[in-house]
Amino acid sequence: MKKIVFAICILSLFFKVTAQNTLGKSDDGARIALSVYIPEQVENLTPAVKSNLINKLNQITTQNGLGSASNSQFIITSNVTIVSKDITPTAPIMHAYTIEVTLYIGDGVDGTLFSTHSITLKGVGTNETKAYIAALNGLKTKDPAYQAFIEKGKNKIMEYYNSKCDLILKDVQGLSSQNKFEEAIVKLTAVPEVCKVCYDKANDAIGPIYKKQIDRECKQRLMEATTIWNAAQDLSSAENAGSILSQIEPGANCYNEAILLSSKIAKRVKELDQREWKFKMKEQQDNVDIRKATIKAARDIGVAYGKGPKATIVRYNIRGWW
Repeated sequence: MKKIVFAICILSLFFKVTAQNTLGKSDDGARIALSVYIPEQVENLTPAVKSNLINKLNQITTQNGLGSASNSQFIITSNVTIVSKDITPTAPIMHAYTIEVTLYIGDGVDGTLFSTHSITLKGVGTNETKAYIAALNGLKTKDPAYQAFIEKGKNKIMEYYNSKCDLILKDVQGLSSQNKFEEAIVKLTAVPEVCKVCYDKANDAIGPIYKKQIDRECKQRLMEATTIWNAAQDLSSAENAGSILSQIEPGANCYNEAILLSSKIAKRVKELDQREWKFKMKEQQDNVDIRKATIKAARDIGVAYGKGPKATIVRYNIRGWW
């Protein structure tokens, strides 16, 4: 009887985890994204060495099934310690480095370390920078030794989203109430698909915020296009105004007003040049899944904002990681 009860408990635990994370391990990597962060205090980090190390961390991230992101809450970082550096008694003289590279995955905002992995590497070069880079080149980007390190980091990130989803959604609503729609969308689209329950809640929240975002953009672009057109009402202003109107989403509240302006411009172009205005506004596609299209469009906004000049720059906290 005890064996039967134990088996039932194990199965219940399995189905509970499966309900929260329905995608297998082979799928979740593409859903979880990390930012590469290299702090200034890493020893002897010349620009060339730093660039090499960043490339290595990006390769480790992508080649081990993770995604990359700008200003993500979760980071992969590294510390490099020079164990020894020598000059060889050869002609020409060569520099020989032995370094210890430690990799870290964690929450760079809260400062919580999730996972670490260390490796000792050696490199030789005609100068110190080349020797350093030669040693870093020994950092294999798809080493089986990384598997436990990567897996532990991914599991901790999944645990974060599964346990703090309601707090994330509350923070998103706060941003939305401040008209920070892009930032809210970035937070929602950062939830990995493997965290199924939170992912679905985030997708449900995307639609209303995306609608507010495109409504605001529509008003701004319609006003800009109207100002440009009214200033001259010639062929040049028609092209400039049309370029702006073409960016307005069909689901925005002022879309019909934009259509009226484009029709007005087209009529004037015909009067000026006796030709049809080669301009077309965005149209809602037939038979398209509106929810999926909305989520995709919102994700595009999030990606663009994350890479843009207005993105909130995250100041990472890694105190105590090494």
